[in-house]
Amino acid sequence: MKQLLSMILVAVAAMLLAACSNPAPIESVESLVANPERLKELRAQCKADHAKVGDAQCNAVAEATRQRFFNSGGPKHTPAASAPAASAPVPKE
Repeated sequence: MKQLLSMILVAVAAMLLAACSNPAPIESVESLVANPERLKELRAQCKADHAKVGDAQCNAVAEATRQRFFNSGGPKHTPAASAPAASAPVPKE
């Protein structure tokens, strides 16, 4: 009886330790911005199974995607030095 009780206690302790284990490390936004292939892979995983990947990782993926989009280094908008002149109305016939 004591042996059965001790095996149950060991099993319960093992389950508690497994439940309290550290979550998987999250890849940082900066590392994802620097590695577009990994970012693409994680975006697909978040789309397929958001719950499995986790909110924190999918939020980092979304932020890295946003930073890559807005900081792409493409042409920037530069406003004209002066406003264009208004065009004259077209006369009706």
